[in-house]
Formats: sequence, structure tokens, C-alpha cells
Amino acid sequence: MSMKNKVIFLMGPTAAGKTAAAFKLADNLNVRLISVDSALIYKQMDIGTAKPTKQELAAYPHELVDIRQPQESYSVAEFINDATHAIRDAHSKGQLPVLVGGTMLYFKGLLQGLAPTPTANPEVRAKIQAEIQAKGIEFAHQWLAEVDPESAERLHQRDQQRIERALEIFLSTGEKMSSQYKQDYFQKGWDKKCLEEHEWDILPIALAPPEKKQLHPLIEQRFENMISDGFLDEMDMLMSMDDMHEDLPSMRCVGYRQAWMYLKGETSYDQFMEQGKAATRQLAKRQMTWLRNWTQLNWFDPFQEDCNDRLLELVQKHIN
Repeated sequence: MSMKNKVIFLMGPTAAGKTAAAFKLADNLNVRLISVDSALIYKQMDIGTAKPTKQELAAYPHELVDIRQPQESYSVAEFINDATHAIRDAHSKGQLPVLVGGTMLYFKGLLQGLAPTPTANPEVRAKIQAEIQAKGIEFAHQWLAEVDPESAERLHQRDQQRIERALEIFLSTGEKMSSQYKQDYFQKGWDKKCLEEHEWDILPIALAPPEKKQLHPLIEQRFENMISDGFLDEMDMLMSMDDMHEDLPSMRCVGYRQAWMYLKGETSYDQFMEQGKAATRQLAKRQMTWLRNWTQLNWFDPFQEDCNDRLLELVQKHIN
């Protein structure tokens, strides 16, 4: 059985059982698990991210878990670089790389490479920065909302780097960043050509129920379990760290922003619980939308009893 060039993408929305499916593969095959999750990269963020436990990680080691402090950022480009390195290392040791997670932008970046965006225009950028210096970041976000409302909606109003970039693209090219984002990211069937031409032989798997609302009870239960496991204590500890503030990428992870607001006294406990669950449902919805734009996926329904057995069979077929 040759692992040469074979790669498994195990994708799915939050709470669909990806971790259990990955463990099943690891119990039966010589795999290297590589996490594809923009929340699991952070150290000390264990409960709110539903990170596998210390015992599980000891039994089933994952690459790209606990690789950044919560105050640090991590780009798609860095992920592509780190994951590619891990995949090549696994192949060199005769292991099957299994990439497991729900950060669709990471999977897409790995499959397609980064979308070409217009090159930087230092003059325009300097002009934007001078405006921000004089009038503040809120002004820049407002300006973006007028010329490219969709990007303004997507970006946090204090995300200066990305707001500058979106304004720079608009002022240099007359194109909206959001329309480029759309063309590139939401073409149905974009994945067929990428899979055919890729250097790796990739088997893409989606672990997801036919209806996203089937996940809702699991999402609610999981959020309640996080609370009883001490999520708010974890959040207290994070908030007391140096250089922590609510606009960091780590604090945009689902549940963390909502917990921050609650612990700051901006919302009630009941509001926090409802907002945390709602944000998780939204995440699952976005993940399902991404997956439905892939045409080459092998779908598995986690609510079917033999789901992980059939998934293992498909993977065995792929590598034999």
C-alpha cells in the first residue's frame, strides 16, 4: 500500500464528529493527523475551541495545534506553508496525511493556492494611512462601507490592516475586494480542476448531515458542556494576560467574543448563552455553504450508525 502523494481532506461543520472520525482512521491506518482549524492553533484556548483533551492529543498527536499564543496572529499563507511541510514530512515517513477540521479557507488555500490579489500600491496605501492617522480607524471603516459595503460588513471595524487593504484595492483598481472574494470563493465546482491538477492525490470527504438544523441540538449541548467544563474560567484567565484585547484574531473565535462581552458586564448570562449558541449555529451554516460549493466531495452523514466504518473503507480503497 503506497501513501506516496495520497492526502485525505476530512472536512465538516462544527459538532459533526470530525475528531471521532479522525481517531477511527488513526486506529486502523498509519496516519499523520494535521489540524485544519483556525481556533485550535492557539495555546491556552482549550475549552471554548473544543480542542481534543491532553490525553487524546497524547494518544492521537495532531500537527498545527497549540502553535501560537492568543495574542499572535496566523495567516492563511502561514497555514499553507506549515501544512505543506507536515504533508511532505508524513509522505517521507510512509504515513498518510489526514487533514481534519472546519476552517474551509485553509482547505481551499491548500487546494488552490492563495487568490492573486492586486499588487500593493505604496502611494495609495500612504494616503489611506494618513487619513486614518488624522481621522481614526472608524472613519476608514465608514469610508469602506460606502465604496465596498460587503467587505465592510465582513471586516471588524478595528481591523486596520484589512480595511487598509480593501480601500487600497478599491482606490487602485476601482474593483471591490468583496467581488474578487466572491468570484474566487463561491464558484460552484471550482474544486474539480484544482483536484485534477494538484501534485497530491487528494480524497476530499465531507462529514455533515443532510440538514444543518440536525446539528442544532448538538451545538447547544456542546456549548452547555463547555460552560460546565469551565469555559468562563478559561476566559477569565485569558482576559488577565498581557496584551490581550477583544479585537485580536483569537478573540474572534466563536464563543470567545461573546464570553468577553459577558465578563465585561455588557450582556447578561442568558444573553451570553443565546449569543454563543447563535454564533456557533452561524458558523455551521457558513461551513455548510462552503462545502456545498465543492462538487467533488464524498459526503458522509454522521447520524448514520456505520458512518465511520464506511468512511474508513473509502479511505482504504483510496490508498490501495
